[in-house]
Amino acid sequence: MILSACTQKPSADTKDTSLIKEKDYIRVIEGIDEPLDHEMIQRGEVLISYSDCSECHKDDMRSKGPAFRDIAKRYPTSQVYLDLLARKVISGGTGSWGNPIMSPHPEINEDDAKAMVSYILSLED
Repeated sequence: MILSACTQKPSADTKDTSLIKEKDYIRVIEGIDEPLDHEMIQRGEVLISYSDCSECHKDDMRSKGPAFRDIAKRYPTSQVYLDLLARKVISGGTGSWGNPIMSPHPEINEDDAKAMVSYILSLED
């Protein structure tokens, strides 16, 4: 009886909710991708490596905050979202990814924040 329960196949009605949860978590924003500046991407990668971003973010997996690749999947690579996300890096915020609070980084200037965001958004590929 126990063995048959272990080998019992799930019913066809059973849905894999992990895909649904992932889709809801990322909530892709539709938009047109614009090319990112390669030098900005490289500069952003260096800036992130010397920042405290890794305390809350990882490239490929959720930590305290969303994975950088999940952020890249959500947002189009357009100037509007580069500006929006750069302001979010500087001023912090909450609610975009559930309960985590993005701590503010007022010491980062807007150009550096845009470079950091350029690197993050380049990770989708």
